[in-house]
Amino acid sequence: MIAPLETFPSEFERQVTLAFGPGGLLARSKDFEYRPQQQSMATAVARACENRSHLIVEAGTGVGKSLAYLVPAIFHALAENRKALISTHTINLQEQLFHKDIPLVQKLLPTEFKAVLLKGRQNYLCPRRLERAMRQSGELFANREQEELQRIWEWSHRTHDGTLSDLDPAPDPQVWLQVCSEPHVCTARTCGLGVECFYQRARKEAETAKVLVLNHSLFFNFLAGAETANEERGYLFHNDFIIFDEAHTLESVAARHLGLEISHGSLRYLLHRLFHPRTQKGIVAALRSGEAMKLVLDAEEEADLFFDKLERSLDFKRSKELRLREPGIAQNSLDLPLTRLYRNLADAAREIDDEVFKAEVQEAARRVEGLRVGLAEFIDQKREDHVYWVERHEKREARLVLTAAPIEVAAQLRTLLFRPENTAIMTSATLSVGDGLRYFVNRIGGEEAETLQVDSPFDYERQMRVFIPRKMPEPAARETYENALAHWIRHFVSMTQGKAFVLFTSYVTMQRLADSLAHFFRSERITCFVQGGALPRHRMLQRFKEDRDSVLFGTDSFWQGVDVPGEALSNVILTRLPFAVPDHPLTQAKCERIIAQGGDAFREFSLPEALLKFRQGVGRLIRTQQDKGIVVILDNRVLTKPYGKAFLSVLPKCPVEVVEG
Repeated sequence: MIAPLETFPSEFERQVTLAFGPGGLLARSKDFEYRPQQQSMATAVARACENRSHLIVEAGTGVGKSLAYLVPAIFHALAENRKALISTHTINLQEQLFHKDIPLVQKLLPTEFKAVLLKGRQNYLCPRRLERAMRQSGELFANREQEELQRIWEWSHRTHDGTLSDLDPAPDPQVWLQVCSEPHVCTARTCGLGVECFYQRARKEAETAKVLVLNHSLFFNFLAGAETANEERGYLFHNDFIIFDEAHTLESVAARHLGLEISHGSLRYLLHRLFHPRTQKGIVAALRSGEAMKLVLDAEEEADLFFDKLERSLDFKRSKELRLREPGIAQNSLDLPLTRLYRNLADAAREIDDEVFKAEVQEAARRVEGLRVGLAEFIDQKREDHVYWVERHEKREARLVLTAAPIEVAAQLRTLLFRPENTAIMTSATLSVGDGLRYFVNRIGGEEAETLQVDSPFDYERQMRVFIPRKMPEPAARETYENALAHWIRHFVSMTQGKAFVLFTSYVTMQRLADSLAHFFRSERITCFVQGGALPRHRMLQRFKEDRDSVLFGTDSFWQGVDVPGEALSNVILTRLPFAVPDHPLTQAKCERIIAQGGDAFREFSLPEALLKFRQGVGRLIRTQQDKGIVVILDNRVLTKPYGKAFLSVLPKCPVEVVEG
């Protein structure tokens, strides 16, 4: 029942509330189903937009949150001449919004509006860079790469949007990086006039659009790179406002962009783009400068020595990450060769008449200098409130990665996002850990935001059942533990004839279980897809959906952001409660800070993080009102440990059966 007009603070709120009612605007769609939870969320979004305030909403699966924020946001953008930015974490949701949800709103509204899906720069071909690459192909590319360049050239005359998704098969990355859009090379000044530049065209369309769809990573790139207006009343454009869907990933994405990462591989990759010693090709070869070639080779030799010496000096023990607690981990022997190379490239650029090639060399110089400055910052640990570590990747030739990350991002996000007179709206199906939204709010600095929680409309008591074996060995007794895992996986996979996600917290354990159960799956004629194999993640997921009786073994990335509605996924098996690895440097630093402030690191960080990921894993199962299935928890700590009640309490209200045996 809709409240009378006088109970609404504004006509706009009333308009939005009515739109989501049984006889409202959305009811014109044949798929419309009245959901009071969706209506409540839409009203709250309308209020935040109109009041230029901030809002954080947890909306359970099935609420229809996309339309709950799109409709009021678009109403408001049109009425107040503002731009609505919609940011997601996954490509799947971006495409759903742009190709399904936004067109639905466009059909329902009497007023036309323009929406644009904006991708990261490197997804777009730059025709001026392509023309330059074709002219200098002999100096830049080996024979095989020249063939790939020719294929891209031919495709460039057929493509409509000039993006990677339109080029099949995907191009050689070495070649694509020489022809895609890059800052300082592909600019509005150089590519915006008289050239059909795909990225600059997309940027112009974004400026005139009322709705702009992008991802979290790109949002923070723009925010940091000042590629947009970034004016006082707005984030990326004057008078815009931002809605973050899949907001539970926001803290980790922000930390990555606000931190620092330098790897031996990325440095070698840049140097090989300048001059590859095997092929004798690259930007410096096009300069025809013997001195520059020598400086590149000197820098690469010193980089190999530096990282080799660094790796031999470190004791990783059995971990792949090693935390650095003091500055001065190594002598910065790379500073001088990188300085000399930067100066040579900067000087060479001044002598180049060709504007495009000049910009290429200038950008290469900037990248060399950026790596030099970043390496110095890392060695000297110049960033306050950051944790520093070295990561080793066994399977890579250039395998060391140097990382610095902020211990907390709340203070920075409080300044960047929760500005007065601006509007930031965040939503996800999983933000709470049994304390309202307090944990999430504190992690992202949103203390001044309004909060709202709306439950899922799904009938979990009818749709879902949870099974928990009473007895499970501890992983320390590896053979006994893995035998028990194999037993229960066989048992519950047989119950649903496949159709299962088996989610692990350990990649090694996953691989061993996949090997030990291979004969069982073959005998039952069940296909088992295992993350990390020959199939890329998206293809493996597609094959799983198509093969109705298959099983998928996955780790971290399959606990969240994966949508498999229908019978294809009828069983989610969680092999272990998803506590973060306690010895990861960032986890350590966060816990140490809580303890130093007199808090309980387990209760205030480790447990809430595990609860959020647990809710994400459970949430893979029921995606529509027709779905039915089981969730299996192969970790009896939910029964034996005091904190186990916290995990049981965040499950949807549904039957829970403790299994003996």
